[in-house]
Amino acid sequence: MDNWASGNALLHGLMDGLLVSSIRAATPLLFVLLGECLTQRAGRINLGVEGQMLVGAATGYGAAAASGSPWLGLLAGAAAGTALSLVYALLTVPVRANQFASGLAVWMLGFGLSAYAGAGLVGQRVEGFAPLAGGMTPTMVLALLLVPVVGLWLYTTRSGLAWRAVGESPGTARAAGVRPALTITLGISAGGLLSGLGGAALSVDYTRTWAEGMSGGRGLVAVGLVIVARWNPWLTLPAALLFGLAEALSLRLQAAHSAVPAHLLHTLPYLASLAVFAIACIRLRDSGAPAALKDVLER
Repeated sequence: MDNWASGNALLHGLMDGLLVSSIRAATPLLFVLLGECLTQRAGRINLGVEGQMLVGAATGYGAAAASGSPWLGLLAGAAAGTALSLVYALLTVPVRANQFASGLAVWMLGFGLSAYAGAGLVGQRVEGFAPLAGGMTPTMVLALLLVPVVGLWLYTTRSGLAWRAVGESPGTARAAGVRPALTITLGISAGGLLSGLGGAALSVDYTRTWAEGMSGGRGLVAVGLVIVARWNPWLTLPAALLFGLAEALSLRLQAAHSAVPAHLLHTLPYLASLAVFAIACIRLRDSGAPAALKDVLER
C-alpha cells in the first residue's frame, strides 16, 4: 500500500504542470526549428544554426544583463544570429561552397565567438520575464504565435509561394521572375534571426544564466527535426514539444531522485528526437522535401 501511495505521488508530481513545463523547454528549440524550416524551404541546409544559437545566447544574455531588459536581450540575440548567418549565406550563395562544410565552419565560428564573448558573463544575473497567467512567459507566447504566422505566410501568400518555388527549382523560379539568390539569402537570414532568438530565449528566459556551449546540441536537433516536421511550419510545434516533453520529464525525474543516473536522464530528449528522426529518414523519399534540398540530402 505504501509503495502504491508513493508511486501515485511520484506520478502526480511528474504530471503536474507538465504541459507548461514542456512548452517552456521546447520554446528555444521551436524558434530554431521554425528558422531552419524556412532556410531549408529555400533550398539550403544550415548546420551552423548551433553556432548561431550560441552567439544569440551570449549576446542576448549580455544585452539583458547590461540593460536590465529581457526584450533588448531577445533583440540583440536575434541580431547576432542574423549577422552570423550572413557568413553562411556568403559562402553558399555567391561563393557556392559546400553547404555542409560551410555550416560546420559557421558552427565552429559561433562556438568560439560565444565562448570569448561569454567569458565575462559568468556570474552575472538577469531577471528574465515575469510569468503570465498559467505560468507562461512572453517568450513562450511569441514562439507559439509564430507557428501560425509562418505557416499562413508560407502557404497562403504570393511571397510564400515564391519562397517554396525557389526551394523546388531555382531555375524555374527565375523564369517566373523570382530572384533565387535573394530568396535563398533571405531564407538563411530568417533562419539566423530565429536561431539567434532561440539562443537568447534559452539564456535570458529559460535558464536565466550563461554557460559555454549551453545550447547542448539543440541546433543540430532542430536540423533533424525539420525532416520530422516534413518541412511544414505547422508541424514544427509537435516536433519541438516532443523534445520539450522529454526534457521536462528528464528534469522532473532527476528532482524526484530517480534510480536512473542523471547522466542517462540527460540523454532522454535526444534519444526521443533520434528515434523519430530515424523513422522519418526511412520515409525521406516520400516526405515532401523541397526538390533542391532533396538533391543535396541524397548525394
